[in-house]
Amino acid sequence: MQSRLLILLIIFPILAANCNGNRPLARLKISEQVIADNYLGDDYVKNIQTRVENNYRLEDGRLLLGNKTIRAVSYSGYRKETRGKGLPNQDDFCPTVAEIKEDMKILSAMGIKLIRTYDTQEYAHAPRVLEAIHQLKQENSDFEMYVMLGAWIQCKGAYTDSVDHTIEDETFNTREMDTAIELAATYPEIVKIIAVGNEAMVTWQAHWVDSKIILKYVRYAKAAKTEPVNGYLLPEKILLTSSDNFAVWGAEEQYRKAALIELIKEIDFISLHTYPFHDSHYNPGFWQIAKKDSAITNDQKVNQSMQNAFIHAVNQYNLVKNYLRDINIVKPIHIGETGWATVDDGFYSTPGSGATDEIKMGMYYDAMRQWTAANNISCFYFEAFDEPWKGGELGSESHFGLFTVDGKAKYPLWKMVDEGTFKGLKRGGNNIAKTYNGNYELLKKDMLIPPLAEQ
Repeated sequence: MQSRLLILLIIFPILAANCNGNRPLARLKISEQVIADNYLGDDYVKNIQTRVENNYRLEDGRLLLGNKTIRAVSYSGYRKETRGKGLPNQDDFCPTVAEIKEDMKILSAMGIKLIRTYDTQEYAHAPRVLEAIHQLKQENSDFEMYVMLGAWIQCKGAYTDSVDHTIEDETFNTREMDTAIELAATYPEIVKIIAVGNEAMVTWQAHWVDSKIILKYVRYAKAAKTEPVNGYLLPEKILLTSSDNFAVWGAEEQYRKAALIELIKEIDFISLHTYPFHDSHYNPGFWQIAKKDSAITNDQKVNQSMQNAFIHAVNQYNLVKNYLRDINIVKPIHIGETGWATVDDGFYSTPGSGATDEIKMGMYYDAMRQWTAANNISCFYFEAFDEPWKGGELGSESHFGLFTVDGKAKYPLWKMVDEGTFKGLKRGGNNIAKTYNGNYELLKKDMLIPPLAEQ
């Protein structure tokens, strides 16, 4: 009896250890309390975010923006290492209508009903997106997808050695706007918003122009509601905005010009970009671990940095909200871009800020979706699918997608895969499956740890 008891006493701890080893690891997340503490949903904010005069009322009476049942995402469907620029047939590299229809079905399955595009006439992407959605609506009257159509605005000589930010590329910009007007007039049931310029005013971009140029083309589009452009009349109800970094919208003094104030008055809402991910390198004070906390666990370090990243994004939103109050302008502020990359071989890896991995993406995605829904903020999460052409095989710009190029759902979407959300859907012939084969322990091994602050 004593020998049997001794054996059990020896074996039981081993069994217990094995059970603990097989037990699912605790999932990291930004706490509900932190999200609640940053809630902005007082009546003043809610009333602004859902103002009818700054919104689009759909045929069934629903408002398009600030509506938690209409999720938004940034979409660009390029699947190859280049978009094909400079080649004889550059649009051979542009996703086909059939490929875009694949993507739209995937996005629709996950509750996305509003997408954002970026340019209109240099490539066939925007026309193909609209045609793909049109076909899907013809095939199924219940299919619902709307578009914030981007018009790319740039300075003279953008992306060349002879760039001149004091002069716009008027030929390119006019053609871009004319195409946007034509597409919006051709697909009025789909295009509900035109965004004039993408990060076209923030001065660290290679194509930036003064805010007076964006103002010019917003007014150009607004005039097209009553005076046709090349025979195309812009729908009266269409919303107009510009999508830019938070700093541009009055958060930094250098951008607070008379033209910016006039622009804010002209647009229907502000489309704000906020990227704590990038700031983990360029402005890392909120991100790095204080030396006094060096002994906390790796999980605690990641939780701390990601909590701070979320608060960092909310603070950038508030800087713009406060500026609008200061200049006595009432306009909704929606998020035109925010996101988190999952791979990098430079600033955001280790050594570096240690920001890239799917666990952090999941934490940020969940928190931002929850916070924006609670505050009637539309959030065009960046982005739907990885795009290899943007930053090479390992560059972070290629890895902001919620899905990989071959259709694997990254960690934020694993639950949807488990629930059968994507059953029967494919991308490029591949079923929608989880990254890491759904193995959280393997995923956790790739989690990077934020560095200690130098001071």
